[in-house]
Amino acid sequence: MRDWSGRLADQALVDTFRRNTATVRNRIRQAAQQAGRRPEDIRLVAVSKTFPQTYIEAAVEAGLHHLGENRVQEALQKIAQSTELQIEWHLIGHLQGNKVRSAAAAFHWIHSVDSVKLLHRIDQAASDQGVTPHLLVQVDLAGEAAKHGASLEETRRLLDAAPSCQAAAVCGLMVMPPWNDDPEQARPYFRRLRDLRDELVSDGVAVRVTRDLSMGMSHDFEVAIQEGATIVRVGTAIFGRRTPPAERATSV
Repeated sequence: MRDWSGRLADQALVDTFRRNTATVRNRIRQAAQQAGRRPEDIRLVAVSKTFPQTYIEAAVEAGLHHLGENRVQEALQKIAQSTELQIEWHLIGHLQGNKVRSAAAAFHWIHSVDSVKLLHRIDQAASDQGVTPHLLVQVDLAGEAAKHGASLEETRRLLDAAPSCQAAAVCGLMVMPPWNDDPEQARPYFRRLRDLRDELVSDGVAVRVTRDLSMGMSHDFEVAIQEGATIVRVGTAIFGRRTPPAERATSV
């Protein structure tokens, strides 16, 4: 099977991703309906980090057009090989200062803005290169030393600064709760992000800069949807278990 760009896609992968995506979308639909929401208001981002280019091509053929990556350098290689494919790329990992210019040009969405300084640098890079990325403010609600994110005070400063952006568009908030096998353990973080958004809007922050809530992964996205997620980031439930490159290279 060839994808719309004419490249040969791996038929077995395409079939697997189609089945998995149908299952995920059905889970999204059920969770949305239980919460009295419209399933079409929830964007599915398929997290393709660590997976090879063959997975990217098969994912697009399977109908996935929003793909998420964690590392800028890895993503840039995939993006360069996918210029003929219809993909909106999402950066969901931390953005280092020395990667701002390349990230601003390559990604349609950046979920990990965590300081006013970084916001200004992305906006300047976007303006210089004539691009208009969508930005989400990553909020630190857990205080985990190993994770990034803006404090509540910095979040407010970021959203207050957002309307002054010339090219980039801040359009919401993102959270990554501490890992736990039990999805219910993530619920308080998802609820707090939604409540924070509502509090900020009530306090005068523009609705347009808080429109989206990026939260929820393969094991807990139903809970996130129940608490107001508009973007869910799903990897394992679509692509399967991640294997180290060395193991992948020798597997059959």
